Amino acid sequence: QVQLVESGGGLVQPGGSLRLSCAASGLTFSRYAMSWYRQATGKERELVGTITDNGSLNYADSMKDRFTISRDNVKNTVYLKMNSLKPEDTAMYFCNGKYLWKNYWGQGTQVTVSS
Repeated sequence: QVQLVESGGGLVQPGGSLRLSCAASGLTFSRYAMSWYRQATGKERELVGTITDNGSLNYADSMKDRFTISRDNVKNTVYLKMNSLKPEDTAMYFCNGKYLWKNYWGQGTQVTVSS
């Protein structure tokens, strides 16, 4: 069975930092493009960024200066490092893995930015 499990979310103050993790199992992780998405209450789900199988990075313009995606193919884990967090970053953050016709989602981890 394929599983993507996010972790690392929680409550953080404005200006703080947080690192999210997504641990994958049941798939050949190194072949998958891995992405982070987020969805705030009452808003559309939006792409945060993607790291491809060869390590190429793409970010949404609004995230480029503050967020960093990385992957560890030995640990089968993709990370999202978030800096200078703002209240508007509050959302459920989801991990996605895609390879050819295969597409998998995690259940998400909640990030709340509040003082």
